[in-house]
Amino acid sequence: MSIDNVDVIVVGGGPTGMTAAGDLARSGRSVVVLERWPAINQSSRAFATMARTLEVLDARGLADGLLADGHQAPGVTIFGGAQIDLTHLDSPYQFVMVTPQTNVDQALAGYAVAQGADVRRGIEIIGLDQDADGVTVTARPHGGGNELRWRAKYVIGADGAHSTVRELVGADFPGRTILSSIVLADVKLAHGPSGAGPRLHSTRDVFAFLVPYDRHDADGSWYRTMVWDRSNQLPDTEPVAQDEIEGVFARALDTDPGLLEVSWKSRFHCDERQVVHYRHGRVFLAGDAAHVHSPMGGQGMNTGIQDAANLAWKVDAVLAGADDAVLDTYHDERHPIGKRVLVQSGLMARGIKLHPLPARKMRNLLAPRLLRIPRFRDTIAGSFAGTTLRYAHRRGESSLVGTRATRIPLVHERITQLQRQPGFVLVRERGARAIDAEGLLQAERADAGPAVLVRPDGYIAWAGESADRSAWTPVLARWTGRGQSCAPATALMPSSSANCAAE
Repeated sequence: MSIDNVDVIVVGGGPTGMTAAGDLARSGRSVVVLERWPAINQSSRAFATMARTLEVLDARGLADGLLADGHQAPGVTIFGGAQIDLTHLDSPYQFVMVTPQTNVDQALAGYAVAQGADVRRGIEIIGLDQDADGVTVTARPHGGGNELRWRAKYVIGADGAHSTVRELVGADFPGRTILSSIVLADVKLAHGPSGAGPRLHSTRDVFAFLVPYDRHDADGSWYRTMVWDRSNQLPDTEPVAQDEIEGVFARALDTDPGLLEVSWKSRFHCDERQVVHYRHGRVFLAGDAAHVHSPMGGQGMNTGIQDAANLAWKVDAVLAGADDAVLDTYHDERHPIGKRVLVQSGLMARGIKLHPLPARKMRNLLAPRLLRIPRFRDTIAGSFAGTTLRYAHRRGESSLVGTRATRIPLVHERITQLQRQPGFVLVRERGARAIDAEGLLQAERADAGPAVLVRPDGYIAWAGESADRSAWTPVLARWTGRGQSCAPATALMPSSSANCAAE
């Protein structure tokens, strides 16, 4: 049996897998994506793209196209009329983009293919063997057929909550089920709820979450809905009847919204789980393969895309000669973020399904008041939007290290435009001259802040004075393996894989 050799195998062709594949291919790596589904899953659950994810998508030239067809919601209304207000976010995207996940899937799949990734649909993996030099994956056409094999230096398992890769590497996935028999559907309503953004309606025994799309027919408007009934707990395999959705609407909403049509519907349960380790030798778990949680807050797809953005450039760097320890930082940085997402989405789910009446009254009294306090409002909004999440920095490093660089104003363009080319970006102080550093993207900031070295995922790796090469070149070398002495600069030249001769 012949074996196809590539640099990286990505298992799973959802948003996480396609982000990783596109980024690696953009850096010149050979990548194959093995996806079990023969086509993009039209019943995918996600609908909310948060500000930090839009920044990541903009760095791949995808945000504008998605925004043209999406609905921009300035906030999310939760229990007691409290609103997570996104209009004060420290981001160009002071809203949540509401669009079916299929649109994001299509955009990222197009990106991966355009960069040169080899996408194989209708292929499921059945075996995985790794050794000191690489990983061999055995697969077959979904539904049966001759076995196929690929060999790669690394494997990224982005194959969802029921991950085969996770099972094959024997990764622990501890946790528990926190909600059962949730119904998800796209519905057309004659009299949908007022308000510009997602809105939760709940009682002690039911909830209905309604998210407006920018899609209107002559007789009504379309919404993504998530409904739950405490007294109607059924297995995921049980079909969903339209009157089940209507029944929850009748009990949860103040007025009859006039359910006209249901385009599709599904039933699922919600687990709260996270793998103990994101790295297993040469195999990495990302997205739902690494963590699953309550859908409340719309964190799943967003967290997965950001997992991929963190991991892909590090794999590229190690393939180019960086120390293997760079790959350990994927777990070190993303596992705490995943844990935080589990906690905050879990708190929201538990808050929604509170049953004791005194507890619900206290929740409805406190939540709106707290979310009107600017500091508390912005902390909660930034956490859900991903804009206030950061990575740890070493002792002695600037407190800017580990924060996102997106909001640094530049004399020309913006950070996310520069990052449509792979590699680190050195942002010099205002008025500072270009540095001789071949293969290093450079820009000049338009405000009075310090110089910063920006990682390919948009986070700051160093801050200080750009003229002090002895300060920032070791940081670049630590992350990329590049030496500390470089030939004259070619500004904005992409080269995440280039190596400079060491002094």
